[in-house]
Amino acid sequence: MKKIIFMDRYPIYSLELLKDEMRVSSMDEVAAYFKDKIEKHPVAKFIALFDHYAHTKALNGEIADGILDARNIIFCFGPSIPNTKVLAVRPRSIGICEFEDKFVIEFMEAPREEIHQIMQEWAKGLTK
Repeated sequence: MKKIIFMDRYPIYSLELLKDEMRVSSMDEVAAYFKDKIEKHPVAKFIALFDHYAHTKALNGEIADGILDARNIIFCFGPSIPNTKVLAVRPRSIGICEFEDKFVIEFMEAPREEIHQIMQEWAKGLTK
């Protein structure tokens, strides 16, 4: 995974996987893979799958060249509410973009290192 700072402030982790090096081959399978990981985790809670591509297309919005599909899987790891600020970084979202030959998996860095590690492991688990 590669870490970048998006818009000079957001720590984003990105993983590009060629379709021929993945255990799954469609957007539905990638989304189902993440949903399964979330549902099997003892604390994580699946919230929704947002079809960002359909939403943007319906608005006649701009979609970058090459993107065939784009979805966000939204979930929460929140086992406690220690203060009001933690709500600003929850829930979590993993962005999934499909291109002709690859998928790009991206998410913001989590405030807790162990949660961040879990999300990285999930993303890397898509490889054969």
